[in-house]
Amino acid sequence: MKKTSTKTVSKKAAKASKTATKAPELVTESEDLPLGERAYRFIREGIQQQTFLPGERLREVELAATIGLSRTPIREALARLESEGLVVHDSMKGIMVAELDYSMITELYFMREVLEGTAARLAAQHASPVEISVLEDLCEQYAQAGNDQKMLALRNRQFHDTLYQCSHNRYLIKILMTLHDTLMLVGTSTLKDPVRVKETMEEHKAVVQAIKDRDPDRAEQALRKHIHAAQKVRLKKFFSPDQ
Repeated sequence: MKKTSTKTVSKKAAKASKTATKAPELVTESEDLPLGERAYRFIREGIQQQTFLPGERLREVELAATIGLSRTPIREALARLESEGLVVHDSMKGIMVAELDYSMITELYFMREVLEGTAARLAAQHASPVEISVLEDLCEQYAQAGNDQKMLALRNRQFHDTLYQCSHNRYLIKILMTLHDTLMLVGTSTLKDPVRVKETMEEHKAVVQAIKDRDPDRAEQALRKHIHAAQKVRLKKFFSPDQ
């Protein structure tokens, strides 16, 4: 019978322990979910929270130990995330969290400007009074978030997601949700800059006011201006990550 050395066991235990302590806030919401879905949500949330960073290798064995599942659902989850562009398979490193380069970030923001501008235009035409009221409430909740980075990011995401729904175009919504998910890969939020936090609040209000006034042209331009401003901050952080 082949013996396993204490040193080898210790190394494996250390690796598993490191992975387990990295993700204390990840939640597998329901035990009733299929195992593959639980694994998918766990890893996806880890990417979103930046527990798993762009370029970081994702090892099936360590993930299985952390989540408490076998490797099969982990493999299914990673394949799904790869199809969504959130992880990639590197011939040398294996499965790793995808990284966006300068060109990819520029292309991403270009598409956001075009598509979210269209969503704002459609919202000015089709959003109901109740939906507009929800957008106004989200602007107020964003303002009340103060310096809470997690809450600012949450309210910002909720604002954009709600705006997409206000377009009442299912195909546009689907594309925008996928596009917005890709933002997980660009690094820390631009809302860490207090000046940008205030600017974002005013830009959101301008978009909502144009929608409320039923002015499609103004709504689209206000949203495009908002995304363009966010892109400038993002590229500045790309070239000067310590700022």
